[in-house]
Amino acid sequence: MCFFKFFNKQSITNKLTGTDFDYAVIVTAYQQTTLIPMVVDSILKANYTNYIIYVVADNCDVSHLNFTDNKVVVLKPEEVLASNTKSHFYAIDRFQRDHEIITIIDSDNLVHPEYFIELNKFISAGYTSVQGVRAAKNLNTPYACLDEAGDIFYRLIDRKLLFEAGSSAALSGSGMAFTTTVYRDCLEHTLITGAGFDKILQYEILNRGYKIAFAEKAIVYDEKTSKTGQLVNQRSRWLNTWFKYFFLGLNLFGKSIVNFNLNQGLFSLMLLRPPLFILLILSATFFVLDLFFIPLFSIYWILGAIVFIVSVFSALKYFKADKRIYSSLKNVHKFMYYQVLALLKVRKANKISVATEHYYKEEIKK
Repeated sequence: MCFFKFFNKQSITNKLTGTDFDYAVIVTAYQQTTLIPMVVDSILKANYTNYIIYVVADNCDVSHLNFTDNKVVVLKPEEVLASNTKSHFYAIDRFQRDHEIITIIDSDNLVHPEYFIELNKFISAGYTSVQGVRAAKNLNTPYACLDEAGDIFYRLIDRKLLFEAGSSAALSGSGMAFTTTVYRDCLEHTLITGAGFDKILQYEILNRGYKIAFAEKAIVYDEKTSKTGQLVNQRSRWLNTWFKYFFLGLNLFGKSIVNFNLNQGLFSLMLLRPPLFILLILSATFFVLDLFFIPLFSIYWILGAIVFIVSVFSALKYFKADKRIYSSLKNVHKFMYYQVLALLKVRKANKISVATEHYYKEEIKK
């Protein structure tokens, strides 16, 4: 046990105490504001009161965003920001008070009533960074179901199991919270263009010796991609960020060896791992090659495939996946096809679109 404690040491400074932390809820929108009233309403209905909501409406028409609650502040930047971090710091520079915690919420999210209470459990324990769960608010098409299936798989492998193994949960862009001090320290002087601010942020957090906790009961409901064009554009940006920030995994791996740090080491391996569909294509390719050149090795690929399938269904079972998600698995080949198309557009990803266009407008029932 002492050996693993040494490996898994975590730097916690300025530990906050208590359970009634003061939150700045930053909601970012780019060009689209139709979903803003719903996300704000879900936050206001949460079982928590110590917060102010800052809606940053970048390049948006805000004429219809009229909120009577003094907990809601609508901010419209004078110039187009087209950047998550720029929007975040636009809000930070206009905080109405010194908030202890910042939580990032997307304009298409809906917040579970217990969201803040669940985050507080980890912040009270000394964690400076916490990632919650982004569950699907729509399963209206097979692609939305497959999108959620992939998210559930990563939720188990890259968040729950990685955190329980002594490392950090991967960030996912929203449904996450940080102490204001740590967030500013990590990103305030870092210029980030295009998508992928969460990739830089998680690297900076681990580089400073902190851990990112996984709060599986801190839930936000997220819109899943339901149309093929939406899927291709979104995945193009995500793939672009993986290639763009691949070097961060190499840097962190080197630091983990120097620092003898399990947190950094395991997390760096996750960063270096290719996206799932690329892994599957490579595995199938090597399996076929081994059948011709080293037939005995093909057994290992079969065993690997079995482990993967078991892992997928274990994740779906653990997170109580909807029956529609199981039914959608028969279309996984189509989902992979559109991800291959996304890969072909990866170099132009950030020129295609800055943000995912949202279509699903129905509020979930709590």
